[in-house]
Amino acid sequence: MDPMTSSASDHIGSYPRPQLRRPVWHSLDGEWRFAYDDSEIGSAEGWFRTGDFDRTIVVPYPPESPASGIADPSYHPVIWYSRVLTATETDRGDSGARILLHFGAVDYAATVWLNGSQVATHAGGHSPFSADITDYLTGHGDDLLVVRAVDRPLDVGQPRGKQEWLPEPHEIWYRRTTGIWQPVWIEQAASTHITELTWRPTRGTDSVELELLLNRPLTPHATVDVELSYDATLLARLSMQAVSSGAPIFDIPLRDQRNGQHYEKLTWSPENPRLIDAKVTVTDGESVDTVASYLGLRTVGVTAGRFLMNDRPFFVRAVLEQGFWPESHLAAPSTEALRAEVQLILDMGFNTARIHQKAEDPRFLYWADRLGLLLWGEAPAAYEFTTSAVSDLTREWVELVRRDRSHPSIVTWVPMNESWGVRDILTDAPQRAFSRGLADLTRALDPTRPVVSNDGWEHTRSDILTVHDYDGDPETFARRYADRDALRTLFSGYGPSHRMLMAEGEADTENVPVMVSEFGGIKFETTPSEPAWGYSTSNTVEELETHVRGLFGALLESTVLAGFCYTQITDTMQEANGLADENRVPKLPIDVIRSIVTGESRSKP
Repeated sequence: MDPMTSSASDHIGSYPRPQLRRPVWHSLDGEWRFAYDDSEIGSAEGWFRTGDFDRTIVVPYPPESPASGIADPSYHPVIWYSRVLTATETDRGDSGARILLHFGAVDYAATVWLNGSQVATHAGGHSPFSADITDYLTGHGDDLLVVRAVDRPLDVGQPRGKQEWLPEPHEIWYRRTTGIWQPVWIEQAASTHITELTWRPTRGTDSVELELLLNRPLTPHATVDVELSYDATLLARLSMQAVSSGAPIFDIPLRDQRNGQHYEKLTWSPENPRLIDAKVTVTDGESVDTVASYLGLRTVGVTAGRFLMNDRPFFVRAVLEQGFWPESHLAAPSTEALRAEVQLILDMGFNTARIHQKAEDPRFLYWADRLGLLLWGEAPAAYEFTTSAVSDLTREWVELVRRDRSHPSIVTWVPMNESWGVRDILTDAPQRAFSRGLADLTRALDPTRPVVSNDGWEHTRSDILTVHDYDGDPETFARRYADRDALRTLFSGYGPSHRMLMAEGEADTENVPVMVSEFGGIKFETTPSEPAWGYSTSNTVEELETHVRGLFGALLESTVLAGFCYTQITDTMQEANGLADENRVPKLPIDVIRSIVTGESRSKP
């Protein structure tokens, strides 16, 4: 990924933050200076003043990955980066603009210096952070940017997702990701500028709510101008004066959407992923900040045992997406790879992907928005229950929900998975309280999407009841999910993974949708290697097709399931259980996989 200067005419999918774009920005991805600090002496010795490190690394690839140029997967809890910002990159133009520095994600705790002065700190390995660096610039270029990242490999209370804590990957855990692993960029912004915006369809899709956060309160005479358009046709234009010093919230009516025979011309769905273009301008005295954005008009919900998209039953055909590449690990190898990943999932016949134990690059979310792929957003888990683990997970999850809640593709939130970090949830009241609390906090931040309190088993309060079931026998599958009586029996006790499906209360399988949110995991190696892992094994292509077809067929025949999620889209390190290998090459012909996933001529209620 080479450094580049970009303008508003560049494709939205290449901008690191697609829903809040400014016209003048510069990517800082590319070669940086790099050093390990295993003795943790760098801060005391003032490395942040010199940045004189003896190695180079390619940002944003983690040092464990080959793409970084380092490719060292061993324990290195503290690492340093440095880079000189040029006069072109930090040019403020004639307007006296502010220069903002952005990090998409740094795992886990970051400290940032510019010219020896600390400008930012942040904890959370998947969430973004920014700093206004204007007042620390020299004004003539050659500004030294230094980053220190701390990622304790043995701290299992730190939210880490599926990153390994042992020296080598085992079973379902993968190589660690340390330091910078999402884009770094700088941009020009006005002195009063937007730091966050949120779009939310209201009154069905008859209007849109816009919530803005700014770097400072607006003065009484400040104005906010909003334009919404689709396919170059203006839909709405509002000019509003700020009347409160708090976060401005505006309701933007879309009058054509009130026509019951016409409103679907603008709604977003997987079949018609229409995106509405938005321009927001904040004018406060001489300060004028204009950003480009987009949104999708759609509703999601649950009722009568069904998942709903735009008030109609929608059967979820999902696949587990680890978002891991052999050459770049959690970082995508390129922007093109993100689009290709979304397209591969759709080509295989899936309409949904469950992003598993990571917060995916916002450019992936853009392509899901653009191409019509539904997503489940999931928190990277910690693996112990302590005060700091609760605090750290909650803080990072709040930041991620706020980052992603305007994307129409995201339709479900999953703050916990398989009781990771709440091992004793069945018997420990505080752990159940944390599960309920985190789910309800998610609903408070975003009341428009269903929330799964603990995916797979031991639910507290979930809007979708999910089951993880790696039984490899299609006949057992067919019996287990055949009808309402079968579901009532299943949820009354221990599930297929020998875990109680409910941590408290009784499952309302009549009204709450039930989905098998993990199944399959069939190991098939196109190139045999050691060690390889899966939940069950097929030894030939013919055996794999028969096995996969049988499992999908059993779930598609169910009259009561609202959806499923297959494990998984690609092989990931030692996990050889993908429908494609780690290089994204399908193990069966793509049309065969698609016919299996969609059920060919089968129809769903």
